[in-house]
Amino acid sequence: MKFFFDNNLPPHLAAAIAALSKPEGHAVVHLRDKFDPSVRDVDWIRALAAEKDWVIVSGDYQISRKEHEKQAWRESGLTAFFLVKGWTNFSFWDQSYRLVRWWPRIIEQARLVQAGAGFEVPINATSKFKQIVFR
Repeated sequence: MKFFFDNNLPPHLAAAIAALSKPEGHAVVHLRDKFDPSVRDVDWIRALAAEKDWVIVSGDYQISRKEHEKQAWRESGLTAFFLVKGWTNFSFWDQSYRLVRWWPRIIEQARLVQAGAGFEVPINATSKFKQIVFR
């Protein structure tokens, strides 16, 4: 699988998850590795949708609530995992620790669902994903 981390997550976190995921054959790319850092969300969403088969991990919990971005997600058919409010308030090390704990479940969920599904990723790793319906 190919995973894409948006600009609301540190590039070094994407690189660390990429290194951990490589033995399983998964690729992890940060937005800055593929696009200009100032690219608008709707533009990278549409570009990835054209390439297909991307799974998005976003630190922007508001993205699923902004109408024009929500519309782009609906049309994209991309599976997305949105880290809930509070994730980006943690230090790099706390974010890393928490995401590493979630990572096997994110991979498994992405594998199981039909493309285009969206989920909120809670802070607590003992919680469950909450599915988002893009209407």
